[in-house]
Amino acid sequence: VLCVHNFSRFAQPTELDLSAFDGRHPVELIGGVRFPAIGELPYLLTMAGHGFYWFRLTEVASRIGRRV
Repeated sequence: VLCVHNFSRFAQPTELDLSAFDGRHPVELIGGVRFPAIGELPYLLTMAGHGFYWFRLTEVASRIGRRV
């Protein structure tokens, strides 16, 4: 689970280094909304004042079951 919280009362842009999860999709836990895939570049999010996201990082179907 990836938790991102904005403790400011103002909207904030943020960049997260999620390159270790390249190819996975964040799925928001409350609404089940699938966000764009994570890549090698910083992952960009805009957070509302006092906003938060809780994500489950899902693998692309073709990668599931594949061992590294």
